[in-house]
Amino acid sequence: MLDIKFVRENPDAVKENIRKKFQDAKLPLVDEVIELDAKRRAAIAEADQLRADRNRLSKQVGMLMGQAKKDPSKMEEAEGVKKQVTDNAHRLEALEKQEAQLDEEIRSRMIVIPQIIDPSVPLGADDSSNVEVQRFGEAAVPSFEIPYHVDLMERFDGIDLEAAGRVSGNGFYYLLGDIARLHEAVLAYGRDFMIDKGFTYCIPPFMIHGNVVEGVMSQTDMDGMMYKIEGEDLYLIGTSEHSMIGRYIDQILPETSLPQTLTSYSPCFRKEKGAHGIEERGVYRIHQFEKQEMIVVCKPEESKEWYEKLWAMSVELFRSMDIPVRQLECCSGDLADLKVKSCDIEAWSPRQQKYFEVCSCSNLGDAQARRLRIRYKDEDGKMQLCHTLNNTCVAPPRMLIAFLENNLQEDGSVLIPAVLRPYMGGKEKLIPKNA
Repeated sequence: MLDIKFVRENPDAVKENIRKKFQDAKLPLVDEVIELDAKRRAAIAEADQLRADRNRLSKQVGMLMGQAKKDPSKMEEAEGVKKQVTDNAHRLEALEKQEAQLDEEIRSRMIVIPQIIDPSVPLGADDSSNVEVQRFGEAAVPSFEIPYHVDLMERFDGIDLEAAGRVSGNGFYYLLGDIARLHEAVLAYGRDFMIDKGFTYCIPPFMIHGNVVEGVMSQTDMDGMMYKIEGEDLYLIGTSEHSMIGRYIDQILPETSLPQTLTSYSPCFRKEKGAHGIEERGVYRIHQFEKQEMIVVCKPEESKEWYEKLWAMSVELFRSMDIPVRQLECCSGDLADLKVKSCDIEAWSPRQQKYFEVCSCSNLGDAQARRLRIRYKDEDGKMQLCHTLNNTCVAPPRMLIAFLENNLQEDGSVLIPAVLRPYMGGKEKLIPKNA
């Protein structure tokens, strides 16, 4: 959500930003906000004047009532002033209601006006205009055939989608044996990798209140992702970022405590409504998965540097598991409304001979902080909004697809990189059950 003062003083810049995001239907909202804001400020000014008049008139009534004891002719004047006080009180009550209504009308528009994007963001209407920045590792294609990831997991008796379908429907899974252990090994390695980077490990709440949901994501994302608990003001989180950023709601952080650098584990629950939908057979796009996340809350001048650090950590992590990756810069039309800048880290799929998303790194500027009122006092004692960032560390089982494909050997075994062996009981490879 933008600063109302910025919208008021820079309407053309706000409209141009909306055009860059190919959301022209939102253009009228800018003028509507400015008009409503003018009415709100007029109402506030009139109400402030009435409050000042109330104090003055109340003193005048007291004085006239005292005079009326000696001069009854003053009583009529006193009653007139008392009526003015009453009339003003009724008008003030109406203005306060009007102000509250205008506040809500302004907010309902402001929360759908997109954040101002960074000038470096490439322009484009959708993800087809995302830009490859650089590659890390050799994107090799082996001489032998690589099975579909579900077939590959089944070779190790590692997945049961049929039973999951009976129990929960499409978009769920049972992971078993070595594949389940590998899933947990990757999460544990990701956790320790981030702790070694100086991040504090955290396990957050997996359900959050509606005002936190509104604070951390756009209405469009909320409708397409979040599961609501029936009869309660609680939502299942789609990622631990939601509750991790929500942790700071209404907080004034000591400047010396910034940056806050956290890595959090959680299950994630998503409706996955929209164009992509849920896979009939697979674990790439599903309703439930687990993830290790990176979260940073920092001062505004630090957020660009942290953005660069976060995505680079993802590259380092995946390369340590012998998985080739690339950085893909998200274009303007592919950015969620709260994001200033974002990139995906995509892993190489030798089976498909293309890259696919395994991490998403985002700088949200002050958007979440403004909605949730996350602030700090600078060295001059002035209140400032923090900046927030997030990035995926690892998100199995999706990333297991990249892991299995890139470490599959011609004999059907899967090599375990050295960094994961301590989490796999020292195993150097997985052997299929039918070998």
